[in-house]
Amino acid sequence: MPFSERYQMKYEAMVKMDAESPAKPTPYGGNHRHGYKPKRRERCLKNYFYREAKESNTKINTGGMYLDKGKRSRYNRYIPKECFWARRHIVARNKYPEITVEKILEVAQRLFLEKGYENTTIQDIVDELGGLTKGAIYHHFKSKEDIICALSDKLFAENNPFAIVKQRKDLNALQKMREAVKLNQQNTQESQLNIEALPLLKNPRIFAEMIKSNHQHLTPLWLDLIEEGIADGSVQTDYPKEIAELIPLLGDVWLYPNIFPATEEEIVHKFLFFKEMLEKMGVPIIDDELVELVKIRLNQISKL
Repeated sequence: MPFSERYQMKYEAMVKMDAESPAKPTPYGGNHRHGYKPKRRERCLKNYFYREAKESNTKINTGGMYLDKGKRSRYNRYIPKECFWARRHIVARNKYPEITVEKILEVAQRLFLEKGYENTTIQDIVDELGGLTKGAIYHHFKSKEDIICALSDKLFAENNPFAIVKQRKDLNALQKMREAVKLNQQNTQESQLNIEALPLLKNPRIFAEMIKSNHQHLTPLWLDLIEEGIADGSVQTDYPKEIAELIPLLGDVWLYPNIFPATEEEIVHKFLFFKEMLEKMGVPIIDDELVELVKIRLNQISKL
């Protein structure tokens, strides 16, 4: 007899027996019939129904529950013997966590840009999510700091200037690097969020994660273009790897006044030094147009 038919027969017999038997109160709460809890037995038999699918690694919708084989406790004493192998844990499952994360980031981005990062609380984000709770947010993000870091990574991935310039066949590698920096400076939303996030760098954990993230993601992108520049002759250097590591380190750390305190004039002077240093290393990325763009951003940063 097929497994499903055996299950149906057991289930129908159980329902009939429950209907004919009087309820008996127990010290555990609820009513037991014939020494078991009817609802517990019913739920367990439903789990038993999914046994073959579970053992064959076939995904079955069990109403947001999963089975943990091999575990038993005093609470399953009323479960039928054929179901002793199963101990059920009730776990609320989100079938589409990526949608929840996307929604959280979308709301957070709007609030950070409208109210500012410091003036936005987790509760503000919850209030705009329409039904989600703080628990849903903390399930995906440990803190508000993690939200803005994830948001910054998302915006960069969606508007990766290196991926854009990589498709340009009309530019040499040096021109691609200049264009990538200009595109990054012109991305208003990402630039504004990055400025909002600058005070977070006082947090050692966030600062260390930023350095690590830059090394893992930005350095390879710079290295790829520098090596392309060496190949096409637009860049002359014997230190492509070192320069690829140095650019994000100086650009995203050394020039920020909340890490290295400086006045607006001092920051501009440091940037001009950075420009001359790259030129002497054979990678003249910074031109006059870029100087003016960066001065505008440095002016915004100096006011923090």
